[in-house]
Amino acid sequence: MLKGFRQFLLRGNVVDLAVGVVIGAAFGALVTAFVKDLLTPLIAAVAGKPDFSAFFFVVNGAKFAYGDFFNMVISFLLISAAVYFCVIVPVNKMVSRARREPPADPATKKCPECLMEIPIDARRCGHCASELTRQAA
Repeated sequence: MLKGFRQFLLRGNVVDLAVGVVIGAAFGALVTAFVKDLLTPLIAAVAGKPDFSAFFFVVNGAKFAYGDFFNMVISFLLISAAVYFCVIVPVNKMVSRARREPPADPATKKCPECLMEIPIDARRCGHCASELTRQAA
């Protein structure tokens, strides 16, 4: 029974998932600190007070703290923007740069008489039967 459990834990996908969760948690803390310590004070310097937690209203003794909701919405938007511009955009550029392949040599050419596509090595057009010269590419 313990042997099977050990095999389950040591399978590649379980270990990969565990590593991904740990790295994801660390990255989440990093992005949260970036937004809290750098972006929010920057907004405070430009726009004034960034903390809306003191805003609320009371209806029949029930307190509606809409300021906390605004804080969470702003935090979510800032975290999303930070992840997009600092992670997604650079990774997408790096992946697209790695996937670029040189253009393949053309396999066909146009017939100068009928403008139909024909094989690149053809000496006569299969559509109009005109003879082709080397320059008719």
